[in-house]
Amino acid sequence: MPAAKVLHRLGARVTAVNGGDGEGPRRQAAELEALGITVRLGDDRTLPKGTDLVVTTPGFKPASPLFQAAAGAGVPVWGDVELAWRLRGPDSAPWLAVTGTNGKTTTVQMLAGILRAAGLRTAAVGNIGVSLIDAVLDEEPYAGLDVLAVELSSYQLHWAPSLRPHSGAVLNLAPDHLDWHGSMEAYAADKGRIYEGNQVACVYNADDRGEGGIPRTEDLVREADVVEGARAIGFTLGAPAPSQLGVVEGVLVDRAFVENRRQQAQELAEVLDIDPPAPHNIANALAAAALARAYGVPPAAVRDGLRAFRPDAHRVTHVATVDGVSYVDDSKATNTHAAGASLAAYEKIVWIAGGLAKGATFDELVAASAPRLRGVVLIGADRHLIREALARHAPEVPVTDLDRTDTGAMARAVAEATALARPGDTVLLAPACASMDMFANYNARGDAFAEAVRALAADATSEQ
Repeated sequence: MPAAKVLHRLGARVTAVNGGDGEGPRRQAAELEALGITVRLGDDRTLPKGTDLVVTTPGFKPASPLFQAAAGAGVPVWGDVELAWRLRGPDSAPWLAVTGTNGKTTTVQMLAGILRAAGLRTAAVGNIGVSLIDAVLDEEPYAGLDVLAVELSSYQLHWAPSLRPHSGAVLNLAPDHLDWHGSMEAYAADKGRIYEGNQVACVYNADDRGEGGIPRTEDLVREADVVEGARAIGFTLGAPAPSQLGVVEGVLVDRAFVENRRQQAQELAEVLDIDPPAPHNIANALAAAALARAYGVPPAAVRDGLRAFRPDAHRVTHVATVDGVSYVDDSKATNTHAAGASLAAYEKIVWIAGGLAKGATFDELVAASAPRLRGVVLIGADRHLIREALARHAPEVPVTDLDRTDTGAMARAVAEATALARPGDTVLLAPACASMDMFANYNARGDAFAEAVRALAADATSEQ
């Protein structure tokens, strides 16, 4: 929608296509047609006659017939990010770009907070839900910004061949969206596009290693074609080596952006300045700090920005403590990598998991988390996959399998988890799956969990 409107406003002859023909597509079509834009519903497979450029939304897979038709006709295909990049003016704000399997939104929000603490005019834009096109065209409220904190998905990067950020970061890599990309190799390659043409810093996760200890994000930096002089900057939860940011005795330190990085280190913030101070969130903070430091932000702004940051809902959110049991909502953990990070943050857990697996497997996640599991409550369409992994790797862990998808299912899941929990435990909603089998989105799933927990807390209070 934003791309169609902008191109029309700039004088292009635009045809918007949508394979659907229901209430939603018709409502959008009416809005576009009122502006004078041609709309074609019910056919997103054939190329309209006279097309010179296709601008796609991320939902279309690369193998879609429309793109095959475009390739056969020699018509380029861009995404919204590519269009935004090409629409930039000569004085446009530089981009500090973030991607990764998990943590993108949190890191971009942290980065924006740090930049603001340094007195810079900025905005968190892109896959976070704010149109990059509006930002680069100086549309209100994004006029006159100094720098952009940009979240980019693998879908967006796939269709952004000429993107060249000031600096970029890949937070981590784990199997996700493989049904869209076709393979882990293709998924990683699209993530790695964020490093192409980096001018100052390619920020990578030094702790992110695959099978056999292969340094996944660092390897993407090695493969990238960057501007002469651009540096590889690592971040780690351990003590940093030269050209890295890391953690020493509860303090975030910088050994990359100091005069003598072999002998000096700059304190940036304390781990306790981060909310919550879980390992994966500390990694997010280090990545945000690295990008900000690459842009010249002083250390005090890193500290102040991290202190002011508060995470969005459904991201490791503590809902309540009832009878000594903590209830934590991480509904945003929609894949195994995110769920693993969440599970690693707590000692003893009753885990609520399940939903749409998106082609994922759960053996590695369950094997790594088994010692922490007090019990498991399974929900959703693909819960059997997690149940089978539990049988293989944690057969002694009690499992409650809820075969229901009605609106009361989450309340029942919370009740079953409560029955398994002991004082000092954490009941953790970290589904490792998408939500659309039972809920409109992960927000609705997290809201249902929080509502059930608050009802439980109210009942416990009334009984005292």
